[in-house]
Amino acid sequence: MTNNPATGVLDRDGLSALIEVLAAQGRTVIGPTVRDGAIVLAEIGSADDLPFGWGSEVEAGRYRLVPRADGAVFAHTAGPQSWKTFLHPQREKLWSAERTPDGALSVTEDDPEQTSYAFLGVRPCDLRAITIQDRVLAGGRYPDRGYRERRTGAFLIAAECTEPGATCFCVSMGGGPAVDGSGFDLALTEVLDQGGHRFLVRVGSEAGRDALDGVPHAPADAETEYAARAAVDAARDRMGRAMPPVDLRTLMGESLEADRWDDVAARCLTCGNCTMVCPTCFCTTTEEVTDLTGDHAERWLRWDSCFDVAFSHLHGGPVRASARSRYRQWLTHKLSTWYEQFGSSGCVGCGRCVTWCPVGIDITEEAAALHDERAGRLRHEKQKETQR
Repeated sequence: MTNNPATGVLDRDGLSALIEVLAAQGRTVIGPTVRDGAIVLAEIGSADDLPFGWGSEVEAGRYRLVPRADGAVFAHTAGPQSWKTFLHPQREKLWSAERTPDGALSVTEDDPEQTSYAFLGVRPCDLRAITIQDRVLAGGRYPDRGYRERRTGAFLIAAECTEPGATCFCVSMGGGPAVDGSGFDLALTEVLDQGGHRFLVRVGSEAGRDALDGVPHAPADAETEYAARAAVDAARDRMGRAMPPVDLRTLMGESLEADRWDDVAARCLTCGNCTMVCPTCFCTTTEEVTDLTGDHAERWLRWDSCFDVAFSHLHGGPVRASARSRYRQWLTHKLSTWYEQFGSSGCVGCGRCVTWCPVGIDITEEAAALHDERAGRLRHEKQKETQR
């Protein structure tokens, strides 16, 4: 946890009141809820919609919803969605065109009314992912107008992690289970002990303070603060996975011809699941659709993936035709060349790509294998040099 002072304690009724206050402000409140055998992100109307008493068990290629006896609401790992689903939607209409009776063409830019979101339960890894997406889609010379408008009005309620999953590795990516710095309006830490079930609240913005002032809450007490800090600190030491403690940028740059790429290519289905569940992957393409008369056409923006063989198609065919080259592109961009474009890694250690890969490919295992191969190659070269 950060040194930001705690400003209050909410119980379940206070949490529900907070949802009601945000809805009364005209916001669409999105939070975790149980649906179709998973904890997903969807619109919620009250605290009753939250997954109290539900958790998740995850492993590479495996996700299971499990009941919890303690009634915790935020003791689950990342599900198949991230907040990217709402800030950077899978499909978005850009414009439509109509042919008028006199043969002229009328083009209308799509300008839908933007939803004012309130996101409840944003994990620290996802908070970092939103910050990365801000640089990618809201910054630079050509910002995404739709993303920037949706992001500008979003109210973020973070939830610190006290229950990391078997596929989590945020600490090794420079993050952690605590909400550090800024970028949130309110931050919650769930506490369950002899003092009851409650949420320590920290304020991160004036909008957050106004929202908290509008709901019943108790002053922050030392016992709750200590319990919250201890739970988050314990979570930091229970990460299920870790990246190898090396310079990943250098590792990727010196492993372009590694044999390991053939090994992973033999298992990879190039299905693109990892890019769909990743909270930072942002690639899109555009497509035009028309009606049968040819008098009406639309252009849509939709998600794309570097695992799609057509993603790198040029006039002579795809640049990356093999599974080896497509997986290598994804991993090296995520862990290395992302720095050159946006100044940080593109991975926040949420573990979704590991959990939701249908064949259980593990990004941390692949990075470790590349490191071992590189180390072996360097030792061999050193031995040859010594023998000369």
